[in-house]
Amino acid sequence: MTDTAASHVLDRVLVLEMVRVTEAAAIAASKLVGRGDEKAADAAAVEAMRKAFDTLYMDGTVVIGEGERDEAPMLYIGEKVGGAPGNGPKIDIALDPLEGTTITAKAGPNALAVLAAAEEGCLLNAPDVYMDKLAVGPGYPEGVIDLDKSVQENVEAVAAAKGVKASDIIVCVLDRPRHADLIAQLRAMGCGIQLIPDGDVAGVIAVTNPETTIDMYMGSGGAPEGVLAAAALRCVGGQFNGRLLFRNDDEKARARKWGITDLNRVYKLEDLAKGDCIFAATGVTDGSLLEGVKRLKGGRMTTQSVVMRASSGTVRWIKGEHRSN
Repeated sequence: MTDTAASHVLDRVLVLEMVRVTEAAAIAASKLVGRGDEKAADAAAVEAMRKAFDTLYMDGTVVIGEGERDEAPMLYIGEKVGGAPGNGPKIDIALDPLEGTTITAKAGPNALAVLAAAEEGCLLNAPDVYMDKLAVGPGYPEGVIDLDKSVQENVEAVAAAKGVKASDIIVCVLDRPRHADLIAQLRAMGCGIQLIPDGDVAGVIAVTNPETTIDMYMGSGGAPEGVLAAAALRCVGGQFNGRLLFRNDDEKARARKWGITDLNRVYKLEDLAKGDCIFAATGVTDGSLLEGVKRLKGGRMTTQSVVMRASSGTVRWIKGEHRSN
């Protein structure tokens, strides 16, 4: 497919229409912020996102979703979405209707409704396993990070490219027991560490925003979230390395089912999200990337969203005002 044809495919979906989908999911989930029920919050976001997709003129396929069909009643991998099956443009969708279910249940920061869209075949069908991740924002020489190198080598390379000491580098890390050794290595170098409780899509994207002061993202998290974050980095610049991590033979078999044969491969940005792609997110709770849904008097609500497009490099910040039905 030519670049022109690819652009046409996503033009017909209407880039801004994707924000309506993440807004719907965020608003639905926001009703359950702080209510202590992760499953109910996730289910509300999933149902709202599914309904919103069906208003769009497209023939969409979920390539990254809530799990496989027997695990997820809706928005499962392989599910068809969109209001024009067989007729509309063929679009692959990666989604997380509620990135940060625990965050939402506890009213913590950085919960998002997130999706990425690309022409057919341009998003990696990542199995639902862990992925070791390494990311930096735009402005660095290509190859400055390398997952095959040590933590110290990567930090020193980024510091040298930035013109600062290694101890001046700030790294975002998911706050998990499995990262104890990584955190110890970074602290031994004198690095600042921004620990986040959940939500590693927002964590990876934080490296692209100078206001966060985060230089790098390191550590393991979900592989599907890695693809979503890579789609965002493709739109705004940056570098990403990811390697799938397998805990057992069942997970390896799952990867092979999705056509992954090299289990040790290091994936770069274009391996995860290629061609023209769209990334859209709406805040559920306040965070480093977006404000959360605000419920006001008279049944009014406000949302803050971002939508990005790779082919144009456009980033739009959208403040929405809604009335409850």
